[in-house]
This record gives sequence, C-alpha cells and structure tokens, in this order.
Amino acid sequence: MGVEIHTKINDATIDAGVAAAATPLILGLQPSALVDHVARVDWPLLSRIPGESGGSFPVAAEELKFILSEVNDYFVASPENGSSLKTIAGGSVANTIRGLAAGFGITCGIIGACGDDDEGSLFVDNMSFYKIDLSRLRHKIGHTAQCVCLVDEMGNRTMRPCLSSAVKADDLTTSDLRGSKWLVMRYGIFNIEVIQAAIKIAKQEGVSVSLDLASFEMVRKFRLPLLQLLESGSIDLCFANEDEAAELLSDEGDKADPESALEFLAEHCRWAVVTLGAKGCIAKHGKEVVRIPAIGESKAVDATGAGDLFASGFLYGLVKGLTLEECCKVGSCSGGSVIRSLGGEVTRENWQWMYKQMQTKGLPIPDPNNFVYHNS
Repeated sequence: MGVEIHTKINDATIDAGVAAAATPLILGLQPSALVDHVARVDWPLLSRIPGESGGSFPVAAEELKFILSEVNDYFVASPENGSSLKTIAGGSVANTIRGLAAGFGITCGIIGACGDDDEGSLFVDNMSFYKIDLSRLRHKIGHTAQCVCLVDEMGNRTMRPCLSSAVKADDLTTSDLRGSKWLVMRYGIFNIEVIQAAIKIAKQEGVSVSLDLASFEMVRKFRLPLLQLLESGSIDLCFANEDEAAELLSDEGDKADPESALEFLAEHCRWAVVTLGAKGCIAKHGKEVVRIPAIGESKAVDATGAGDLFASGFLYGLVKGLTLEECCKVGSCSGGSVIRSLGGEVTRENWQWMYKQMQTKGLPIPDPNNFVYHNS
C-alpha cells in the first residue's frame, strides 16, 4: 500500500522583503540569483557549444546570447522534436533549498542578490511560492544571472551559466546567518571571496557548512584554491560527483578513483559524499563508510539537479538525526525523483514517487502538513 501525501497550497505570494516567522534552519548562499533555460537537444547542436560537454562552466554574456540563438534556431529547424526551451528558477544551491522546503518541509532561506528584470521576478516568485525566506535576498539594479542547461539523448546535461554581468551579494553580515544550523554553498572561483566571508561568519555563529564541488571543469581549472578551502577544516559536509572526484586529486593527467577522493574529503570534512550516478553513492563519517545503490530508473530523463536534490535529502537526514546510511538512502530517493522529468524542479507527481520509495525502504516520511507544491 502506497503513501498519499495531501498537499497544502499557498494562495498568496510571500513578500520577499518580509522575513519568515522563524529563523530558517538551513540557508543557501547563492550570491547571484539564477534562471535556467533548459532544453533537450541532439549531439550536433552540442558540438557547436563552446567548451567540453557534460559539465558546467561560466560563459560571457555574448556567449550566452550565441548559445540561446543556436538553441532557438535548432527548435525552429526541427519542429518535429516537439520540444522547446523551458525557463525556470535555478542554480545548484536554489535547487537544494527548494527541494528541502518543497519536499521535506524544512524551513529554508536564500542569501544572494537578484536584478530588477523579468528573470529576477521569476526567481522571486518561484522561491516565494515554496515559502523560502527571501529576506536575505538583495534586490539590485542590473541583470539576474542566467544559465543554459542542454540535455542530451542520454539525459546528461551541459550547463553554461552567465554570471559576469549579474548582480551579486557581496555584503554579508552576521545577522544573515545568526540562528540557522546549516549553510549550503557551491564552489565557484568567481564567488570565492563571498564564500570565504560566509564561512568565516558561519564559524563565528556556530553554523555548519556544506559545500558542493560544482563541476569537473571548475575543479580542474581551479583545483588549488579548492584544496586550500577543503584543507582549512572549515567545511563540515562536502558533496562531489564521480567526475569532480576524479579531478580533485588528479596529478599530471591521472584521475583519482572515487574511494581515494572520499578518503581525502573525509580527512578534512566531518561528512564526505561521492555520488556515482546510476551506481549510487559512497559516504564517510568518522570511521564509518557506506555504499548505497541508486534508487529508481537506471536511465535519467534529465540529470539536471540530481546532485542538488541528493543534497536536499542528505541534509534532511542530518537535521533529523538519521544514520549515515539512512541519509544516503533519503538522498538517493530525492535525487532519483528529479531525474524523472526535465529541469531541476521536482513535480508533485515525482515527490509522491519519492515518498513511496522512502516508505518502502522504511525511512521516515516528512510531515505532510509542511508541504507546498507548485500547482502547474
């Protein structure tokens, strides 16, 4: 017998300038609010996109314009594909925070900045719907960041964010983090000063820090600053996927295996997780090491957000006091939920799928009274 979760829909958009009644348990630092343009494309189009396919690396405004033009021309020339560009609020940290709020009922907030444009309004409306506290989101004159997410026939995504002309939060204060338990971040060399400032404040306020390694390109090109950050001992929880793990300890072209990367991360972080796609994940906390198989279909419709939503489930497990193995299982359930459809936002149907998976595996189901879903 399955579990049916009854939803509670919010009828009014929360004013982004009004703080939530309670201090968010988990905060996400996404210095620039971001909007994703998601499209399913073929290999000939991907071959015309600058950079290596399969990962994520920032591009300039002119490159973003070129990519969007190529994608739009592709849809005009191939109407038989029956696909189009899907625009949604995005960004790795926002995906994780939205997942925690929408699917797990955890009180969350975003620290960052958005521009005074249509993309900024879209981001605010989407995050507000899920009751995410936006009182720490700065509203500035300028552009909101954008990212093109291209999904190939295998469900793998190539991401090209444009951050260079976007507004950014660079004025963090202790009041931004005071009273929260976790700060969620994504590694990025272009935000390294903001990241370092946030970590310093987090440690002063007793807030635990979670870091995602972002992409194999970011790790490969800016490995030294990342290693310095990890070796500082200020990161409590670190997530890496298999490709990022391979680059983390690479030496003259030799790739590290996931187990070696996990050991390195666990030396410097209280919790270390390496996700392995269809092969599941491995994690370490203290002397305990677990390996958990993937949950759900072996073929992803779209892998966008899989790691972000895994982090949502894992963090939910930590704040609820679950074991390392249980945290990984919840993460596998939530990560499996988002790959069933296009984009990094989990649908109502796929949240239901996740709850049934959790129930089957004997995992605690979140309180349904806290759920808010997008009604589309």
